This record gives sequence, structure tokens and C-alpha cells, in this order.
Amino acid sequence: MRGLTDRERIAEFMRAIGNAARKPVRVYFTGGVTAVLHGWRESTIDIDLRFVPEADELFRAVSEQKERLQVNVELAAPPDFIPEVDGWEDRSIFIAREGKVDFYHFDPYSQALSKLQRRHEKDVDDVRAMFEARLVVVDGLLEFFDRIKPSLYLYPAIDPVAFENSVVETVLERKQKEAST
Repeated sequence: MRGLTDRERIAEFMRAIGNAARKPVRVYFTGGVTAVLHGWRESTIDIDLRFVPEADELFRAVSEQKERLQVNVELAAPPDFIPEVDGWEDRSIFIAREGKVDFYHFDPYSQALSKLQRRHEKDVDDVRAMFEARLVVVDGLLEFFDRIKPSLYLYPAIDPVAFENSVVETVLERKQKEAST
């Protein structure tokens, strides 16, 4: 059984992927890896990522490192679950370069919206932490939700009303917190 993934395992994973790349590539982490590297969680269940562009040698390296490090890896990013938020690449946050690989945190607004769509307790806590770390702000979150709202029909698993309510509730909670400080 695979264990939890901490900062050290993430760093080892990044080095190994960097060593495997033959051409320049960007790797975008999302979810728990962002939480661990930003320090609001000690560990995560899995490493969620996306390669741009996709490269066969990196898929092979992921498979090898998954076994060597005993970590779970998911090829997943917010656009797999919600409509793509325009400009996500420009808002993604650089982490480090290993070999020919540049590692980034996937756009925080896309991550926050994806988490609010799922609305698991840990996801909502992550969004609160994103606000605290100033990775997202209220007006930006509302703006980006409004941009993807017309495309929600492309994701039949999404309940648009529940998703919007989740975003609005989170924004109201954050505004109340900001007003009280």
C-alpha cells in the first residue's frame, strides 16, 4: 500500500522527472501538492499533475517513480473537472526547474474553483488557505467563475446551481472574515 506524499517525496519525484526529460516540458501540479509545497498541509494522498507538452519518456518516468517512491500519481488538472479558465498558464506559479522540466503550481483560481465544485471539507479548507496566502482574491474568484459559467453544460456531472452556491458561500465567508479584521 502506498503512503502519504510529503515535501521530501515531492522533491525526489521532481528530480527524477527532471532527469528523465529529453526536451523542455512544463509540469503543472495541482491539489495536494500545492497544499504541501505552500505549507498548509504536511502531506497529500497523491501527486496530481499535467504535462505540457505530453512526452512519452515522462509517462514512463512517472510510472517508475510511482513504484520507487511508493506514491500515488494522478494525471489530472482542473480542466478535467471544470471548464478551462482562460489564461491559466499565465497565472500558474513557478516552483523550480529540474533538468529540462519547469514545475509550476497550476493556476490557483482554477484549483480553487475545481475544489469548490467538489466541495469536500479538505478542498474548502484548501481554498481558505489560498485566500490566506493571497493566491486568490474574492473579486478574481467571482470573475473567473462568471467566465466559465456559460460552459458548465459541457460537464454533465456538475450541478451548476450547487457549484455557484458553493462559490458564493465561500466568497461571503471570506468577505465576512476580511471585514472583521
